[in-house]
Amino acid sequence: MSAKDNEVTPELLRWRCIEDCLEFETTSEIDPAHGVVGQPTAYEALKFGIQCLAPGQNVYVRGARGTGRITMVRQILKELQPQSESKRDFCYVHNFSRADHPRLITLPSGTAHDFRRQMQLVAEYFEEGLTKSLESEPHHSQRQAIQERVQAKIKQSTEPLEQEIEANGMALVSVQQGPASQTLIMPVVDGNPVPPDQLRALIAEEKASPEQWVAYEEALPKYQKRLQEIGRKVNDILRAAALEVHEFNESIARSLATEFTSTLLKKFPGEVVKQYIDQVIDDVVENRLQLDPEKRPNFKALYGVNVVLSHSDLSSRPVVEENTPSLINLLGTVEPEWGAGGMAVSDYRGIRAGALLQADQGYLILDVNEVLLEPGSWRALMRTLRTGRLEIVPPEAGWMRQTVVTQPEPVEIQVRVILIGDMKTYYQLDHGDPDFRELFKVLADFDSELPRDSNGVRQYASVVAGLAAAEQLPPFHRSAVGALAEHGARIVARRNRLSARFGRIADIAREAAFLAASEEYVTDEHVKLAIKRTKERASLPSRKFREMVENQTIMVQTKGEVVGQINGLAVMHSGPLTYGFPARITATIGPGSAGLINIEGRAQMSGAIHTKGFHILGGLLRHLLRTEHPMTFSASLAFEQSYGGIDGDSASGAEIVCLLSALTNVPVKQSMAMTGAIDQHGHLEAIGGVNEKIEGFYDACDYFGLTGDQGVVIPKSNAGDLMLREEIVAACAAGKFHVYAVDNIYDAIELMTGTEAGRVGDTGAYPAGTLLSKAHDEVENFWRLTLASPLRISQVERNGQSDDDQPMAPPERNLDPD
Repeated sequence: MSAKDNEVTPELLRWRCIEDCLEFETTSEIDPAHGVVGQPTAYEALKFGIQCLAPGQNVYVRGARGTGRITMVRQILKELQPQSESKRDFCYVHNFSRADHPRLITLPSGTAHDFRRQMQLVAEYFEEGLTKSLESEPHHSQRQAIQERVQAKIKQSTEPLEQEIEANGMALVSVQQGPASQTLIMPVVDGNPVPPDQLRALIAEEKASPEQWVAYEEALPKYQKRLQEIGRKVNDILRAAALEVHEFNESIARSLATEFTSTLLKKFPGEVVKQYIDQVIDDVVENRLQLDPEKRPNFKALYGVNVVLSHSDLSSRPVVEENTPSLINLLGTVEPEWGAGGMAVSDYRGIRAGALLQADQGYLILDVNEVLLEPGSWRALMRTLRTGRLEIVPPEAGWMRQTVVTQPEPVEIQVRVILIGDMKTYYQLDHGDPDFRELFKVLADFDSELPRDSNGVRQYASVVAGLAAAEQLPPFHRSAVGALAEHGARIVARRNRLSARFGRIADIAREAAFLAASEEYVTDEHVKLAIKRTKERASLPSRKFREMVENQTIMVQTKGEVVGQINGLAVMHSGPLTYGFPARITATIGPGSAGLINIEGRAQMSGAIHTKGFHILGGLLRHLLRTEHPMTFSASLAFEQSYGGIDGDSASGAEIVCLLSALTNVPVKQSMAMTGAIDQHGHLEAIGGVNEKIEGFYDACDYFGLTGDQGVVIPKSNAGDLMLREEIVAACAAGKFHVYAVDNIYDAIELMTGTEAGRVGDTGAYPAGTLLSKAHDEVENFWRLTLASPLRISQVERNGQSDDDQPMAPPERNLDPD
């Protein structure tokens, strides 16, 4: 097969958008797209996840950034406008049995603020109006009647004793002793009661007779005993009276409070509200009214209501996007107040709602990576979804509360969570969290590609029209839409596919519109210039590499032939952009027993995929040569002047060609470069970054001068992926540069060396003179040398190590053949 048979024709090097499929002159003539286009499967999945209210139907929106994931979620929610009759308002109030566990009150949607106003009126009444009502008529008269009845009972009990004492020349006298009073029996002299000491003094002065003292001393014990009995009876009467007055006051206060709150209970008839009002009445009647007014608490604070969630829209389901899903922002918090001595204190008034509570009966949109980055957020989210109970301050989150110990009552919530994430994170969660697959049963997969056909191009046109209308950009000519579609084909770099990552396309369109600010509309020239400017802004690493190639700091040959040296191709990434460049691969070989040595692997600069590709070389070598004896040689391969790391297996095809060149002493064309992964049977397999790799080698050849025999060998499976720059397509059409596509190592060998590779014949041997025949002979010669030089081999065995003996840890990488 000649090289021409493998050459990719110029028309296949770049897909061109035919403007005839765009039946408009500018995008101002077509209907703009609203929302996301080209994702029918994801659209249906999202629609189901939003409308289905079954448990566990939370949604994971999986796709690459720029594919319109969040835009479609917003679009569907806006279209459907889901309604709910179950929305609720949530309040917290003081818990009279346990102050550090505020009580939750759930109310009908839109009523919480009215409930708070009603409770403020109740608190104001308890603070001032209730006391005044108790002092007013007829309650004052009823208490006065109780007092008069008590005094009558006391008089009835004491009057007989008083009369008898008075008949015996004595009197009952009440004496104040400190805070208490005491009733004493005193003698009467000249109609006035006098203390015993004074009576003795009067007797000494002969102003009273000694008989009075004798009579007093004789009667005192008898009357003292009766007085004590009557005193106890009076105390019983007084205690009973005090209790009667207290119970009367409580009864009246409870009746007044119940009557005042009856209107509130009619407006809020729930059992929870009734229980709370009963507790408020019990507290104010039993604990607050008896206190000195100056010692009473702030009734408005004690009996207030903290509305943590209230709805103004009574029917639409809430939609909450939380961009900073910290534990506090998700669950809510209890904000402390700083009391005396700088101590943090809190109560029901400091409770604040988080995104989960705000999204109750609705939808919570989260970026999964943001949630995973916040300590504790993922665990709290999954626990809430699993149990349906929201703990505003979970027990383990002590670091959130510091010295604040308020633990609000958990809330029963229903929320549909929509996670925005990528494929890698999805599989990590599916594997690592047993609850994930049970709670996120709906997967909305966003494809990063769409078909490259007339319908796909029209979708590009509608998206650009929508962008121009939304952002007031000038209209886009159909040639500009075609140029954007071609750029979309280059981004995806897959046969018959366009990129669905419209975020990147929109950025190019915006810059093209900026460049066309003074023009009537945007043309393809503006789009091409925008693409060029975008690439140049991130091209510093690429420019530095080209400079080092041009001044031969990094050695790259684009002419001549060299044994054991080949131009491989690698890429570097700068943000979303990719740049290709040639990478010189060399191989040496000689007798020995070390086998194939991966120098990058020995230096721990080889990634896992590159190491795998290197080990495939051994299997392919055994398949190609099929010797009857062990292969006894030592061969080493290296990416020269690579000082970072390397990964990917797209250099394995070039490595086998380079190794066979070193083995057979057949030179490799330095005017050619090669990329492609291989399998153990010699098939060349597809790789990534094919356009950038071809362009990287073309740029090197163009700098040193195009000779007409330069080109790149790629896998045939990548031939349909090509979207090369216009100048390269023109150079290929003029015969100055070539792109060859092959599907096996045999054709690659012939293109890279100009020597027939050879195929195994009926005899099981390669035809004489072919490269693989020479390779077979050289391997046999190494075996004979091994047999003839056991001492030398013994030394090799002592000093050499196989590549398998070396543990490999992937290093930092700056080269990527893929």
